[in-house]
Amino acid sequence: MSDIIRRDPRAEWIARNRLHPLHAAMQPMQHSWMGPNGVIRKNVHGVGFIGPNGIRRIDRSGAQQGGAAKRTAAVEVQLPLHQVPAPAFYINVVPDMVGGRLSSHDRDLLGLARQLAGSDGAVLAVVFGEHKESAFATAGVDRLLVLEGHEFEGYAPEQRVHGLRAVDNQFSPRHWLLPDSRSGGGELGRRFAASLKERPATRVWQIKGEECIGRAGAGQEDLARPLPRLILAAAECADPVSETRHEVLPVELSTSLARSLPRIEDLGAVAVDPAAIPMAEAEFIFSGGNGVKDWALFHQTAAALGATEGASRVAVDDGFMARDRQVGASGTWVTARVYVAVGISGAIQHLQGIGACDKVVAINLDPGCDMIKRADLSVIGESAAILKALIAAVETYRNGAKRDAA
Repeated sequence: MSDIIRRDPRAEWIARNRLHPLHAAMQPMQHSWMGPNGVIRKNVHGVGFIGPNGIRRIDRSGAQQGGAAKRTAAVEVQLPLHQVPAPAFYINVVPDMVGGRLSSHDRDLLGLARQLAGSDGAVLAVVFGEHKESAFATAGVDRLLVLEGHEFEGYAPEQRVHGLRAVDNQFSPRHWLLPDSRSGGGELGRRFAASLKERPATRVWQIKGEECIGRAGAGQEDLARPLPRLILAAAECADPVSETRHEVLPVELSTSLARSLPRIEDLGAVAVDPAAIPMAEAEFIFSGGNGVKDWALFHQTAAALGATEGASRVAVDDGFMARDRQVGASGTWVTARVYVAVGISGAIQHLQGIGACDKVVAINLDPGCDMIKRADLSVIGESAAILKALIAAVETYRNGAKRDAA
């Protein structure tokens, strides 16, 4: 069994935050302290206490198995449950759900909705089609409405606006919140506002009472206006929900949606060269570092995966990659959904640059490097052998898919 210490940033943050409701539960058990008379007192029930007969107290629960590294494992956090049995009103949120999961922008939006809902309102998330998200509860969703149907697949803004109109008629929410993004929320929000004949607040980054503040003048000025019913919020408009978990009760439309003839036909996604995608906008980044010895194999693997290539500063300084491919505080800050680090030890500047990435996969020989500690999935071994196996797995998967389609 591995002795690698797996960090839990969330648990560490709760342990530092004295105002968090779970702060006390995250504190380690105190083994000794000084009494009022200056006498050092010891906890005789603590693990490792040596009694007067010289016998050390042991832990028979199994928590000590694996050595000291296992004792530093993070405690599972159970957040308090927030329930709204009879909502006084609804705050409806339509997340982008890029790749079927909540993005950081979506979580900021849900945090803003939670502020507007308060203790009496409920946050209702409206999701189109199938999704892969399992963390709606910790993101702040009280009610979940999934609009299923092939008519919502792909690029279908007319059908989605038609569905949102039906939701609006049934729930009459106090506010509608959509992300003002290029992933679909910005366009859908403006189309929805035109359908309702309402003027939305766009690029909103702050709400104070009955007033909202949005970006204007190419992002150089702030525009304050009364809070409307339809809000298109920018990224980092609020802090994500972190101190409560929610019920995520499923709800349904009381009436079936009438079929309408769409005027837009989706012809599918257009193939884009991953190398042409800017690093800051890439969703899947395959990054190499000093541990990569076969760069031709590295490029072949990136092409097989369809990923955008990145690199550490060492690889760029050595001339293996261009300067615009450098990831880190001294290069480009990235927000990829998946970031694969091959042969990167994890300097502090590099870890800062990938701090906003959702999932990090590390391939490295050193099981104790900082990148392994940061990663959500780690593969310990020689990078060349792992990359060859990865290419073979991708080809096998694609050949199997072609046979099934035939």
